[in-house]
Amino acid sequence: MIYIIPFLSVVLGYIIATFLQPKNKKNLKLLLAFSGSFLLALTVSHLLPEIYSGYNVSQSAEHTHNNTGIFIMVGIVFQIILEYFSQGAEHGHVHGHDKMNHIPWALFISLCLHALLEGMPVSQHHHLAWGISIHHFPIAIILTTFLMQSHLNKVSRLIFMIVFALMTPLGTLIATDSTALLRFQTEITAFVIGILFHISSTIIFESSEGHKFNMAKLTAIILGIVLAYFM
Repeated sequence: MIYIIPFLSVVLGYIIATFLQPKNKKNLKLLLAFSGSFLLALTVSHLLPEIYSGYNVSQSAEHTHNNTGIFIMVGIVFQIILEYFSQGAEHGHVHGHDKMNHIPWALFISLCLHALLEGMPVSQHHHLAWGISIHHFPIAIILTTFLMQSHLNKVSRLIFMIVFALMTPLGTLIATDSTALLRFQTEITAFVIGILFHISSTIIFESSEGHKFNMAKLTAIILGIVLAYFM
């Protein structure tokens, strides 16, 4: 299931965008707000406590905690760098509708790297698969819509989205089968926490029209937090 759910969320988003072509951007923003709060709540309530809970205070835990904090901050900075190339597609921002006759490689590579890294902690934290899936679903709709509006041909769109869908399960598989990576599981998880912190908080705290949180968006955020609590 931890491999199938993230894959299917992107495929479903692609199908909906391709065949239904949703026009209501407000509903997509609400779905993004829900996914961002759900992912952030999962990170704060599950991932963050788990990477610290295994440390023994008598064994230089302070130093270990500092190192973990550094990896989290490096993850945040790394995601900011990725977004320079992806145009912020990870949190629903893609710009420009110029006609394209080839895959936008900078966007493609940065998104795939982002999804690959997100999948690595799933091997040890299975509940994260749901958070990533709920996060990727609206992103897949927005991204497919962008590629359609940019007039990228159907085959290239399909290849783009299928490879993107495979990246998170691939990250999970690599982390599961690699004994070398298992030695650095805490550091990898801390790094990905930084990525998730940046992505989810950006989605939640982006200004709405008029720079205000409306009631619908606030409700979506609260629902995401509540649902994550019961995971």
